[in-house]
Amino acid sequence: MISVSILGEKDNYTSAIEKINSTSADFLHLDIMDNTFTYSKSFDLEQVKEIAKINNKKLDIHLMSYDIDIWLDECIKLKPDIISIHYEETENIDKYIKKIKNNNILIGIAINPDTLVSQIYNYLDKVDIVLVMGVYAGKAGQEYIESTTKKLKQLKQLQKSYKYKIEVDGGINISTIKEIKDYTDIVVSGSFITNSNDYQMKINELNA
Repeated sequence: MISVSILGEKDNYTSAIEKINSTSADFLHLDIMDNTFTYSKSFDLEQVKEIAKINNKKLDIHLMSYDIDIWLDECIKLKPDIISIHYEETENIDKYIKKIKNNNILIGIAINPDTLVSQIYNYLDKVDIVLVMGVYAGKAGQEYIESTTKKLKQLKQLQKSYKYKIEVDGGINISTIKEIKDYTDIVVSGSFITNSNDYQMKINELNA
């Protein structure tokens, strides 16, 4: 499944979403950054609301903020399909897993490139999605970090004992998709798709 990130189009997101709406993409991937967890910002609350309103794909929210309580309440109101929070954001992961699940939203746990799969073992039976970052959170257009593939292979092996889906985000293009497609269920791609004049063609290339 393909989840299209609009982070690289944050100054032109309305046009990008209109294009995504007319493709076969499975999800719109919405990165929410407020300059607390990352060094950059993406969308403010009003923009997030507008994005949810004009989007017609399943909504895949990736929350990158230390102000989880504030943002999470607002995100839940949007009734997205997935909300992913970072393992590194809080020591109270269970609290947020419960809150998201209680609102009938799929819960994802995201891990940064420097975080080991072993650090989230205790949550694998509680989450619906494991979101593995193939780049450092906060900036579009980065190259895929090769060590990510090892994590994806680990999660694929562990997946046999759990019910989670594996999602990867960052640096996805026609070359990296060949390396990881056997170990993932959802692939997040941004610049590879949105830098093109033909979004559907790029999605087809990733699905090939």
